[in-house]
Amino acid sequence: MSELTAQTSKQIMLAADALALLKRLIATQSFSRQEDQTALLIEDFFRQNQIPFQRLKNNIWAKNLHFDEQKPTILLNSHHDTVKPNKSWTLDPFEPLESDGKLFGLGSNDAGGCLVSLLAAFAYFYDRPNMAYNLVMAASAEEEISGRDGLELLLPELPPIHFAIVGEPTEMQLAIAEKGLLVLDCTAHGVSGHAARNEGDNAIYRAIKDINWLTTYQFPKVSPTLGPIKLSVTIINAGTQHNVVPDTCTFTVDVRVTEQYTLEEVIETIQTHIESEVKPRSIRLKPSSIPADHPIVKAGIALGRHTYGSPTTSDQAVLDCPSLKCGPGHSARSHSADEFIYLREIDEGVDGYIRMLEQVL
Repeated sequence: MSELTAQTSKQIMLAADALALLKRLIATQSFSRQEDQTALLIEDFFRQNQIPFQRLKNNIWAKNLHFDEQKPTILLNSHHDTVKPNKSWTLDPFEPLESDGKLFGLGSNDAGGCLVSLLAAFAYFYDRPNMAYNLVMAASAEEEISGRDGLELLLPELPPIHFAIVGEPTEMQLAIAEKGLLVLDCTAHGVSGHAARNEGDNAIYRAIKDINWLTTYQFPKVSPTLGPIKLSVTIINAGTQHNVVPDTCTFTVDVRVTEQYTLEEVIETIQTHIESEVKPRSIRLKPSSIPADHPIVKAGIALGRHTYGSPTTSDQAVLDCPSLKCGPGHSARSHSADEFIYLREIDEGVDGYIRMLEQVL
C-alpha cells in the first residue's frame, strides 16, 4: 500500500470514528457543568487511538507523540457541553437520528461536529514525526456559559500556544475576528417622593437620559471585519408602586466589543459619558482575531474558503494568542429545536482541518 493510500485510508477510518463518537455524545447528556459522562467518551476515543491524555475536571487534553518544547504549539479546541433543549423540540434531543443525510440531536451542530472533526484531525497527525509545530488537542467544558472551569481553567496547564483553531460551526469558513462581550449593570440614582406632588428626582428619567446616549453613541474606530461596537440595553427595572417616584433605576447593557478597543477602554468611555453607576460583570471575554495573512488563514483561503468577522462569542474570548474560528455546521442551527448537522459536513470537517494543517505542519 502506498503512503498516500494509507493516509487516505486512515482519514476515512477516523471520519467514521468521528461520526460514531458524535452519536455517542448526542446520546449522553452534557449540559454545562454536567459534562462528566461525555468527558469519559472522549477519554475512550483517545484510548482507542492509543493516545495518552490528561484530564482537569471535565476538560480533556492531549499532546502529539513527538512533542518538542523547542517548537511552537498549535491548539485545537472545541467544547463538549450543550445548552438545554428548548420546548420546541419535536424529536428526542438525546436520540441520534439519521434522516435525509442529516444527523439530528442536541449538540450535533454546536459543537459536536466540530469537536469530533478536530479529534479526528489530531489523531491523524498524532504520531507524525518532524512537524514544524506541536499539536495540543483540548476538549473543553462550560463554553456555553463562559464558565471558569472550562478552557480558562485549562490554559495554565498547557504549553505556550502560538495560535489556535477553535471549532465552532462556520460552514468551514474562516472567522478571523470575533467580538468580545461586556455585560454592564448600571444604576441611575435619584430621590424618592410622592408622585402627586412636585417632589423627588425620578431615577427613571435619569436612566432614560443615559440610555439615550448609549443607544446613539458611535465609537469612532470601526473594525474592518466586525464593524462598529454594538451596545444594547436589554433589561430595565425601577419602582415599587404607582404613586412613589423611584430613587433608583437599574438597567443592563450588552456590549459587543471589537478588536479596535480593549474592554477597559470601552468601560472608561461609557463611565465618562453617563451619570449612572457602571459595574462590569466581567472583563474576561475579550475580542479576538488572527491576521488575514496568517499561514493557517492562507491555507484555508487556498481551499476556497472566505474570511469574515463573527458577532458571536466562543472560547476564543479567553485566549491571548491569535485564533481562528472554523468548523463544520451552520451557526444558525445552534441552540435551535431539532438541531442537526449534515453527515457530509463531518467528512468535510475532518478533511478540511487536515488539509489546512498539512499546509503549516
